[in-house]
Amino acid sequence: MSNDKKPSNWQKAIEGEWHGLPSLFEADGTHVGYNKVSRASEFENGRTTYWMNTRFDATGPLNDRFEIGSPFRFGVIDSDQDRIYTGPDFIGSGRPYGLLVDSNYFSPGWNVNLRTMNHVVPELGIQVYSSQLFEADTLVGVFNGLYVVTQDHETNPATQKRVDAFLEKEKLDGKRPFNLPVKHAGQFSGRFEVYNENQELVGHNDVVIHHKPLNLLHSEQTIEISGVINAKWTAMRTRTGNHHQYHGPDMFGNGMSYGRYLYSVRHVFGQAFKLWSRETQVDEDYTLVCAWQFMQSQKEKYTTFGVLRWEQGDLILGANHVD
Repeated sequence: MSNDKKPSNWQKAIEGEWHGLPSLFEADGTHVGYNKVSRASEFENGRTTYWMNTRFDATGPLNDRFEIGSPFRFGVIDSDQDRIYTGPDFIGSGRPYGLLVDSNYFSPGWNVNLRTMNHVVPELGIQVYSSQLFEADTLVGVFNGLYVVTQDHETNPATQKRVDAFLEKEKLDGKRPFNLPVKHAGQFSGRFEVYNENQELVGHNDVVIHHKPLNLLHSEQTIEISGVINAKWTAMRTRTGNHHQYHGPDMFGNGMSYGRYLYSVRHVFGQAFKLWSRETQVDEDYTLVCAWQFMQSQKEKYTTFGVLRWEQGDLILGANHVD
């Protein structure tokens, strides 16, 4: 193998050993356990090999399905256009967009087709991971959770202690439900990178979401975007358990949450334009790590991602009294 080949930008961005404790959910959102994972994508002598060690701790049939009793080790044809997975564990590909990769591949051992999204967030020191697991178009389960990276885990006791503490926190947080602020108004704001359908960085969007609770299960939100995309949409949101709906007037759609992760599809009224989103609450301050993909005429238009931080406003739903 030639030594002239260089690693892709994504490969360089994920150097090191990543550690996480993703949660496992049934298709209806029921939390059934965890998967302790260490993994790395390693470039050596012009070749890229991805390895992953897993240990499932779950209940029900999904545990037997996914605990195959063998480490994962598969080849990758690495490039900035596509990362092609050549088996034997996973066969398919991923599309890098800067510090995010959106992958679709098949696992023969698990008999699932995975949509996996990994987003490295340097400002938070984490990677935000999720896999939606399908048989054809039918969802059968979800993995999701946060990861941290190390360069010396095998030899450094301090690093091992830090990772152990992180995994313990993930075990507590993994099944925490996705909830918006239910009593206070306020706004989420942040800046997203914007990539076009050719995976080229074309600029940034400044995003503000104005949030106002109407009652404990309903809220009104207005999304304002300026930059590459310039738009303003208002919709009433409702939540019943882990089921979410968007009732217009500007956006209509629905979503389901799996622990801290909310997956939604919202259609813009009167246009051939929709938003697919994965939004992850990464702390108890309502900080959202978002991946938003905009589709026009059923085709990918923009892939955008970034961090939204919450600024609390007025208390809307205070204590009621009858004098």
